[in-house]
Amino acid sequence: MNKRTGSFLFAASMTVMMAVGGCSKSPEATATTPAASAAVGNVSDIDVTEHVKTALQQNDSLKGFDIKVVTLKGDVRLIGVLDSQAQIDEAIKIARASDGAHTIHDELTIKK
Repeated sequence: MNKRTGSFLFAASMTVMMAVGGCSKSPEATATTPAASAAVGNVSDIDVTEHVKTALQQNDSLKGFDIKVVTLKGDVRLIGVLDSQAQIDEAIKIARASDGAHTIHDELTIKK
């Protein structure tokens, strides 16, 4: 392989790497909240869901509410109806602190 071919292959491979690297989508800032424990990557989705559910049920202001927790690849979705914004904030705080949670999707609403 001559110097010209080597330079071309290097440039072509760098172009492909940059193009592929730029394809990742970032989550919408309004729909998600990053979790604090993004470094934990070995916790299964089932375990994350159980950690969040248990923590929510142990909280005195949230234990009587039916908050659905769905986890996919560390992204936790909270779904339910609560009495106040303070309760929603507390639920998000609890989910964010759970092992293995990467992003929290807040689909909690206030009862009218």
